[in-house]
Amino acid sequence: MDTQQEILEAQRDEAALTALIRDHKRFILARAYHTAGRFITEEDDEYSVALIAFHEAVKTYDPEKGDFHAFASLVIKRRLIDYLKSEGRHAAEIDVPPELMDGDVEDETAETALGLAVRRKEAELSEQSNASPGSNPVRDEIEAVQQILKGYGFSFFDLTECSPRAEKTKRACAKAVATLLADDTLLDKLRRTKALPMKELTECSGVPRKILDRHRRYIIAAAEILNGEYPLLAEYMSYIRKAMVT
Repeated sequence: MDTQQEILEAQRDEAALTALIRDHKRFILARAYHTAGRFITEEDDEYSVALIAFHEAVKTYDPEKGDFHAFASLVIKRRLIDYLKSEGRHAAEIDVPPELMDGDVEDETAETALGLAVRRKEAELSEQSNASPGSNPVRDEIEAVQQILKGYGFSFFDLTECSPRAEKTKRACAKAVATLLADDTLLDKLRRTKALPMKELTECSGVPRKILDRHRRYIIAAAEILNGEYPLLAEYMSYIRKAMVT
């Protein structure tokens, strides 16, 4: 059964609706994260708002409106923006692009490996950790890295837009990061200038400048994470570690 058939079935049958919501939990969390600009758990109010919005999207979806995931993303984003503004939180930080008001939205269903891994680790720690309520080692690492990345002019949350997805591109980025970490001169220049040393890195790694430029922020973030004391975040970059020893 394809997605469109699943939606139509869920509009008629509550059991199908429940199953659909269960299967789309990660999607709902991801959309909430994209709008709120921070990681969201199932205990957060933002998740409840996003869940209700997803339910609304299912019930009101019309196949003639196009892709369901794009439509659901739009509904969730609108409802969360309304909620955040009503709560007076992050209102100044939320950018509402013209296309949102026009009703057009890109399909954002693809998520980065890092984003998904962090989400899974947060859930795992929530269930297994004996840490005090509200503490989260992954989130602590993210906040620490966030402070470093501010110096480069971007946010940890920007990585969802610039992380490599294709295996070939992942390998190229891994090679670039490994080269950067293996050369103290290049790493020092990166930190001193707050800019990726494109010319030298291209020559040393053999990675095309086009890839370095497109994934600049990801490469910088990966280098800082792997060169620092962030063991939980570093777990999600094992393919880069392999490039460092080959």
